[in-house]
Amino acid sequence: MSIHKPTYKKLSEEIINLLKLKKVDEIEKIINEIHPADIADILEILNEKDNDKLKEIIENKKYAEAIIELDENVKNIFLSKFSADTIANDLINELESDDAVDIILELNDDKKEKVLSQIKNQSVLKNITNLLKYESNTAGSLMATELVKVNYSWSNKKCIEEIRKQAKNIKKVHTIYVVNENENFIGLLSLRKLLISDNKNISSIVNKKNLISVKANETKESIINLMNKYNLVVLPVLNNKNELIGRITIDDVLSTFKEETDKDYQMASGLLEDININDNIIAITRSRLPWLIIGTIGGIIGAQIIGLFDLKNNLEIAFFIPLIAAMGGNVGVQSSAIVVQGLANLTIKKSDIITKLSREFLISVINGLACSLIIFLMTLLLAYQISISLVVSISIFSVIIFSSIFGTFIPLLLNKYKIDPALATGPFITTVNDIFGLLIYFFMIKLFL
Repeated sequence: MSIHKPTYKKLSEEIINLLKLKKVDEIEKIINEIHPADIADILEILNEKDNDKLKEIIENKKYAEAIIELDENVKNIFLSKFSADTIANDLINELESDDAVDIILELNDDKKEKVLSQIKNQSVLKNITNLLKYESNTAGSLMATELVKVNYSWSNKKCIEEIRKQAKNIKKVHTIYVVNENENFIGLLSLRKLLISDNKNISSIVNKKNLISVKANETKESIINLMNKYNLVVLPVLNNKNELIGRITIDDVLSTFKEETDKDYQMASGLLEDININDNIIAITRSRLPWLIIGTIGGIIGAQIIGLFDLKNNLEIAFFIPLIAAMGGNVGVQSSAIVVQGLANLTIKKSDIITKLSREFLISVINGLACSLIIFLMTLLLAYQISISLVVSISIFSVIIFSSIFGTFIPLLLNKYKIDPALATGPFITTVNDIFGLLIYFFMIKLFL
């Protein structure tokens, strides 16, 4: 069964009615035919009482997979209501290690310890605790330890037997990895070749060419770019000894990419926290207010700069203040956005910084000349004094060059000091460029007029 957004409400209403009538078999039939992500949408619609009833009906594995699909804030609400025992045995025990770790990381420290203490399967506990050791921005934090691997020296028959055993614990088998006696990753095995091969040993059918893997300490950004570049659906993860320790699948990467994109978008919009439209007023205000205060301070500084000059006898000067401020902000945001994108997809390297700044300078000169020429001609057509036209044109040219270089340099500087460069694409760049744009404008006025 496939369902679309408009039908979620209708389907949830149907389930509510079936719950009232206690028609468990019909509910199970509906739930078994839809994707966990669709179940998650239904869970968000149902009230707490109906959710509790539904949890008793849905098998633990499918319910756990649906919880993983919930939006971050809704997931936290659900997890806060579950006991440590329920999370450990009804959720974590049913999930692959990477999804289990995602659940653990949503909990506060106290509940995290309680949940870990409730996990009875020592193998599951070991996998989770090992994954929790990795930093949040690394391949190790993204990977799952469940995979299918065979030894280079095994016979065809033994490989098939082992693959059957290992595949029982994995939701989806993307590929079969080949390791040596030291657990070092040495190749991939085609299931088709394994089934049709007449050889007694798999060594002759192992693919050792163009192998792509990633170390556990690699950043999420490099993983995203690697999988995108080579169109991979799964990526093996190795430790520093080149031992195969896990694999990252495309669904994990897409989720991470969405999280990073949302985070960068919110930061570029001047939001300091990951917020949702349904969050409480205090959380939303706390996220928005700091940059608004900074913008207010920037506006006050700009007003003080304007106040240093006599506009009563030079009223025409004031007409171009919004243009100068807007141009500086727009150019700065354009430049910083391009640099942040380049840093994110690793197309900008440390050795490219001087080249990037030089290139941006040339681009800003061309853009500055074009815009200042347009402004000069338009002000003349509008019958402004030629002296005013020159000052405004020169100011626009100077502001575009400054804003472009500043917008390029700041994200590079933030990245150097391990600060998210997306911080430089929003209110910060706009506010600073507004202030310096006005300083440049009034300096030119004083210099020429």
